[in-house]
Amino acid sequence: MVLVGAPIEAGAGRPGCLMGPDAYRTAGLAENLQALGHEVQDLGNLVPEIDAGSVAPNGVIRNFAEVAGWTKVLHDCARQLGSEAAFPIYMGGDHALALGTVTGQAASAAAKGRLLFVLWLDAHSDFHTFSSTESGNLHGTPLAYACGLPGFDDLLGRPLEHVVDPENVEILGVRSIDRQERELLVAHGVGVSDMRAIDEEGVAVLLKPFLKRVADADGLLHVSLDVDFLDPDIAPAVGTTVPGGATFREAHLVMEMLHDSGLVTSLDLVELNPFLDERGRTARLMVELTASLFGRRVFDRPTRSF
Repeated sequence: MVLVGAPIEAGAGRPGCLMGPDAYRTAGLAENLQALGHEVQDLGNLVPEIDAGSVAPNGVIRNFAEVAGWTKVLHDCARQLGSEAAFPIYMGGDHALALGTVTGQAASAAAKGRLLFVLWLDAHSDFHTFSSTESGNLHGTPLAYACGLPGFDDLLGRPLEHVVDPENVEILGVRSIDRQERELLVAHGVGVSDMRAIDEEGVAVLLKPFLKRVADADGLLHVSLDVDFLDPDIAPAVGTTVPGGATFREAHLVMEMLHDSGLVTSLDLVELNPFLDERGRTARLMVELTASLFGRRVFDRPTRSF
């Protein structure tokens, strides 16, 4: 597998996410994966291709040129890695990195004649367009872009050749959706399971049908894990905390089920803001969740004293 650092924070509303990739390294992401028997290559941190002349199509949008620069380099990187015998783990950085990672993975999937499915583990749906966003923070737009909604051509300087079918997207754990996003999600048929659904039915019941659809279609599965998918009581290091998130066991069960499915082909780890962490506890938890995705079982987990 291949680790790719993307220290982007231009899509978020507060600074700190640029420290995310190095926090994952410090928390032992590579070492944990190697202990499970995986070969790990760390490509280091990418550098954005910024065109200072880029102009945002909507005056409210923040840091457009920088986000566009990150989108270009991440799209190209993901497209290349998706064509190789590699499992990329994109270490963010804020969720704007998915503007490039998901679209690049979609392009490489299309080149193989296969569909890309996306599991979005997040408190937010991130389905704003350039015209619907009120905050101007572009970490709230990647799913809409990847699903081919209009108005995004300036990000790559051209239209996307390959988009993700909105019906092949499942958002799990959401608990904060703006009105405009809700209308877009319903209109495009995106799968959404909020925390109430998890409370009532449990993550396994909600996740199994989606994984079956991926398997039946012989699809490739990209997982995008946002720190705020987790309850802030166990994962405080995020700038967009929303109470009532996934518990420790719910999150691990999702990762264990994903491992058992054998369907996941790429992963985002996003929105870790080490400046807001408590002695690295959120970074360690995200590393543990990643280890569960790659085969660590309950019996394999070391006992720690904090």
